[in-house]
Amino acid sequence: MALVVMYGTLWCPDCYRARRWLQRAGVKFVEINIDWDTHGEAVVLRVNGGRRTTPTFQIGERFLTVSPFNPEVLEEALRAASVLPAPAPAGLQSGDSAVGP
Repeated sequence: MALVVMYGTLWCPDCYRARRWLQRAGVKFVEINIDWDTHGEAVVLRVNGGRRTTPTFQIGERFLTVSPFNPEVLEEALRAASVLPAPAPAGLQSGDSAVGP
């Protein structure tokens, strides 16, 4: 499973929403506060073309900025990195099998 890192700040409302979404989804992640961590701030500036945009995520080797926070975009990136399981095909309930009896 890919390591998930969220670069953010305590005062950013989008970071707050992202943090809560990750916690509710059960995603294990490391959070780096770029107000306190100069290396983390340098990473954010580098991957965002000199902009201090938060929240910025590192999922494995991929960087993704989700500002304003959009849970669908983050969820898609986490599924692509196999951090979240793929959704069940339409019509299946949790616990059902897509394979016959």
